[in-house]
Amino acid sequence: MRGPSGRIARFGRRVHPGRNPLARTGDRVEALLLLLAIAGAFLAIPFAAAFGSETYAAQTARAAQERATRHPATAVSLAAAAGQPYSTDGAGAPAAQATVPAAWFDARAARHTGEVLADPGTPAGTRVPIWLDQHGELAGEPLSTSTSAADGVFAALLLWTAITGALAGMYGIARFALTRLHAAAWDRAWSEARHDSRF
Repeated sequence: MRGPSGRIARFGRRVHPGRNPLARTGDRVEALLLLLAIAGAFLAIPFAAAFGSETYAAQTARAAQERATRHPATAVSLAAAAGQPYSTDGAGAPAAQATVPAAWFDARAARHTGEVLADPGTPAGTRVPIWLDQHGELAGEPLSTSTSAADGVFAALLLWTAITGALAGMYGIARFALTRLHAAAWDRAWSEARHDSRF
């Protein structure tokens, strides 16, 4: 039998050899290990979901803290940004931003300077949006709600993938060992059969 139904049938026989007289002890051990691996993958789902939920909660709290301590501002570039506005690979995509010196004022009207990212080819005096912390220093943009949710989903998937990958690896190692044992048993059986045929 070929096609998906044939693969499903073979998988069913591997998982449940039943009373098949041709099934060896190693086949039944392999079936048990496969069932344990599948069960472990299903049991890992709630643990992965809980881990993802905790990650989401932690990232949400971090996002709230960042929104409370950071605010948007505008810097003015002090030099022209190097490079061309578009990449030279022929795709016509915007080129990566360049680092330029810039100046800005914090909430207390104190002047600060530093390196900011600007579009390639922009002249000196270009206004560049930035984020500042409570001290008026450059800071990253606060985490968004969507980013926190994506981090939680990614963490859950990563943990579940790691667990199922480990289970699959252990099953693969066990199956390899059983296959070697089966091959050795066949070799011994053929050797004995050839020995008996001489008499």
